[in-house]
Amino acid sequence: MSDNGIDVGLIKPILEEFRDQKGAVIPILQHTQELYGYLPEDAMQEISKRSGISISQLYGVATFYSQFNLEPRGKHIIQVCDGTACHVKGAPKLVAAVEDEFNLKAGGSDPEFEYTLEIVYCLGSCGLAPIALVDGQVYGNTTADSLVENIKEVEK
Repeated sequence: MSDNGIDVGLIKPILEEFRDQKGAVIPILQHTQELYGYLPEDAMQEISKRSGISISQLYGVATFYSQFNLEPRGKHIIQVCDGTACHVKGAPKLVAAVEDEFNLKAGGSDPEFEYTLEIVYCLGSCGLAPIALVDGQVYGNTTADSLVENIKEVEK
C-alpha cells in the first residue's frame, strides 16, 4: 500500500503479463488505468521501478494520448462538444447548466467523483448540434434542460 492509499501490489500481474513484450508501455498503462480508474503517481512510480521503463517515458506516453488520465474521474463521464456548430447552437449553455446542476467545473469532477465534465472539440455529428455524450450515449439537438434530465436518468 502506498502513502496515498493505492495498493501498488496490484500492478505486479499486469507487469508479469507484458514482461516479455518489448514496447508494451501503452497496454501496461491501459491495464493500470482500468484497475484504478486513472494513473496514480504511485502506480506510475511502481511501474517504472518494476519494469525499468523510465518515469519520463511513462508520463510522455500518458500525456500524449488523450485516453489516459492522471487525475481521478467521476463514475459518469459527460462530454459536451464545443466545436463550431455546437458552440453556435448553444454548447456553452449546456456546459453552464451541467456545472450548476452537478456542482462541477468543465475539465473536472464533482467532490464525490460521481461526474466528470469534459469539453471536446468535435464529435463528428455537426448536424445534431449541440451534442453531448453521457457515458458514451449520444444526445443530439439537446437543450440545457434536456441534458440535465438525461444525466439524471443515467443515475437510475
